[in-house]
This record gives sequence, C-alpha cells and structure tokens, in this order.
Amino acid sequence: MIREKKILNTITGSILEKKGKEIVIIDLSTLNYAFCDYFVVCHGDSTTQVSAVADHIVDKVKEGYGIQARHIEGIQNAQWVLIDLGSIVVHIFLKEQRDFYRLEDLWGDAKITRIEEE
Repeated sequence: MIREKKILNTITGSILEKKGKEIVIIDLSTLNYAFCDYFVVCHGDSTTQVSAVADHIVDKVKEGYGIQARHIEGIQNAQWVLIDLGSIVVHIFLKEQRDFYRLEDLWGDAKITRIEEE
C-alpha cells in the first residue's frame, strides 16, 4: 500500500511536470468488482501534450520503481491514452474526450481525490 502511494505520487508529479490538468485519483481498492486498485485521470490541451504526459509517466515509473507498463493503448492518436501499470491504470485524455466520456462519473461509489495544480 505504501509503495502504491509512492507510485501514485510519482505519477501525479509527472503529470504536473508536463502541465497535465485536473488530476483525479479514483480509489477502487475497496470495490469488489474493480480490476485494479486505482485510476489516475487527467487531460491535456493537445495530442502532443497527451503523448508527452504519457511518455513521462512511463519513463518515471520505470526509472523509479522498475515497473514496465503492461499495456499502453491509444498513443497513436493521443486522444485517450491508457497506461496499465497493474494495480494502477492511468487515463490521459484530450479535454474534449474527457468531457464526453466523463470517466469519473462512472465510479461514483469510489473515493475520489483531486490533486491541486501548482
């Protein structure tokens, strides 16, 4: 649990370094039907920024913890990139896609933490 918190801090720090916006951590660990423990959700203003955020997260988690992403989806068009890190899944959207899918609203019974931008 402590390791996951450190990894979450690394992920959110990586997002902030690349100016990702409206970071949310959705704690799914207490839900019996969830396939991972945490979702991290954020968005960027362009496909270039979405790609940069995704690449930075992958690099920092590998560098800091030796964790290789199990799967990365959506990097080609960079409108919604999903990074599967095992117990943590990161979703990086373009703003328009995030507003459309409203992923946070699907997990209303989970604890949601909003990370303040610096």
